[in-house]
This record gives sequence, C-alpha cells and structure tokens, in this order.
Amino acid sequence: MLKNTFFLIFILTILSCQRDYTPKPRGYFRIDLPKKEYRKSPDKIPYQFEYPTYCYLLNNRKAKQEMYWIDVVYPKFKATVFLSYKNINGNFNTYFQDTYNFVYKHTIKADAIDETIVFRPEKKVYGIVYDIKGDAASNMQFYLTDSTRNFVRGALYFDVVPNKDSLAPVLVFIKQDIDRMIETFEWK
Repeated sequence: MLKNTFFLIFILTILSCQRDYTPKPRGYFRIDLPKKEYRKSPDKIPYQFEYPTYCYLLNNRKAKQEMYWIDVVYPKFKATVFLSYKNINGNFNTYFQDTYNFVYKHTIKADAIDETIVFRPEKKVYGIVYDIKGDAASNMQFYLTDSTRNFVRGALYFDVVPNKDSLAPVLVFIKQDIDRMIETFEWK
C-alpha cells in the first residue's frame, strides 16, 4: 500500500512538471476610465476653463483668505488639481520663484522634469507646464499668467503612495484633462 502511494505521488509529480514554470509578474488592478466630457468653470472666479464632468470643483477651505483658490477633485482616482490664484502687484517674480521652488523640491524623487511653455497671446495666457516623471508626490504642475495682473498656479496630487507604474494609466488620462484645462483657459 505504501509502495503504491509513493508510486502514485511520483507519477503525478512527473506529469505536473512538463512545462517550464515561470512566476507571474506582479499585476495591477484594471482601471476603467470614463468617457471624456467637459464643462465650463463657474462665473464666480476671475478665470475660466473647461474641466471634466467626472470631476467636481471645491473651494479650497484651507485658504479661507484666498477667494479664488479651487480644487478640481477626481474622486474615482483619489486625485486633486489644486488651483491657487493671486493678483500681481509688481510681485510676479515672487510668484514665479515660488512655483519654481515647489516644482524643483520634487527632484529628490523625480526621474526628470520636463518643461513646456504655454504661449497664447490672443488670450493673454502665458506660462509653463512642468511634467514631473517618477515617484514624485506631484506629477504635474503649472502656472498661467497674463504677466500684468493675474497669476494661477496648479498642482496635481494623488492621495495614494506614489508608484509610477501603477499610476501610469490614470496619470496619462488626467494629464490630458489638464492639457484641456490649459488650452481652454481664459481670463475674465
């Protein structure tokens, strides 16, 4: 009886090892991305842009003294684009330097930082978009200005641990939305 059991286990072992075994690579959950549709921002703020219908706008409650700071919230993706607005009173260089410092604080974790210039003189919209690659806390930041009176700074943050591999499809998706926001941005 023991001999038969040993023989059966031996045969099953031989038959189960006919193919090379390779472990499965680590996978990530499939993310269903919504259809892209946009709407205009409210008239209460001194600037206007189109934002996705699967997002909502929220007054930034942490900045009570700043009326026109808003957050574009992506609840499904646990992401937010924080928009801060400032009036320029001869202090453009201060706002520009603050933006630059906020962006380049991410160099510790970033693989690279690409800069794209925004130049739309017909709408008086100028600025820079910073694409921060890697496992940085913020993957995209930008500023937009008319260079004389208005300044808006934007920063994308996820409310999850940064992992460029798992965030990659969502990041590409949200970057397209931010590009649309910037392309449709106007001063009132």
